[in-house]
Amino acid sequence: MTTLFALQTRLEKAVLEQNNPITTAIADQLKAQQYQASFSSTQIQQWCQQFELSTVQLALYCLSLAACYALVPVSKFYVGAIAIGESGNFYFGANQEFSSTSMQQTIHAEQSAVSHAWLAGEKSIHDMVVNYTPCGHCRQFMNELNSAKTLKIHLPHSQNNLLQIYLPDSFGPKDLNIKQVLFDAQHHTFELTGDPLSQAAIVAAQQSYAPYSQAMSGIALQVDEQVITGRYAENAAFNPSFLPLQSALNYRRLNGLLDKPVTRIVMAEKQAILSHRRMTEELSQTLLRLDIEYIEL
Repeated sequence: MTTLFALQTRLEKAVLEQNNPITTAIADQLKAQQYQASFSSTQIQQWCQQFELSTVQLALYCLSLAACYALVPVSKFYVGAIAIGESGNFYFGANQEFSSTSMQQTIHAEQSAVSHAWLAGEKSIHDMVVNYTPCGHCRQFMNELNSAKTLKIHLPHSQNNLLQIYLPDSFGPKDLNIKQVLFDAQHHTFELTGDPLSQAAIVAAQQSYAPYSQAMSGIALQVDEQVITGRYAENAAFNPSFLPLQSALNYRRLNGLLDKPVTRIVMAEKQAILSHRRMTEELSQTLLRLDIEYIEL
């Protein structure tokens, strides 16, 4: 996996290549906040006033830095994304690939940004800014959001396009009579048992989104002295569904914890018609050389 030093090197290179005070200021702030890849609405407003930019224009300047968080041993293709939340906060995302495992374990940049915002407590996303046109997988994934009808996609060459323009006559939750969609509050209750890491995994499962299979699942990672969690996010088209270990690894990466070791993994999962256990075990062994501790809910 990419080390923190490698991330720092990429960010420094991006600043030199862009050679403008806006990118420099954003990179300096990332460094000051220990490479946590999100910015508060207060910080965003300050920069917009300082540099006389709109929110979207500022996000476009962030893209080259967001792409530095990518992990691409297979494609060597760096994609950066910025999810702009209802709060006005910015959440970075980047594509992540894992060598020696299947391509289906890959994290797409838009998924990365969406999951980042979701775990951070956002209630909805109003804008997605990305440096390349979203692939069909990501268009379908974003169609699950509670803001899908009004979500705007912004690219360096084209701004203010509704997601529905990229996904006409779409199939989504409405076709399956799902009312509470991704980013809406989920109401699952499981008994909290075990130690704090186990309980964190169970809480993550309670907050997961699995209206089609009911296979709610969550992950908790012991990362040095911190606990990082991830949640399952399902999709009406099934394949763009986002697994909880990927969600947790993504959150760890975007919080600047690349050099902090993962020492334990706990997975909590409701027994249902399908299970994410085997894929999770495979990625955990391949990437981290760790067995998962499995809790059946």
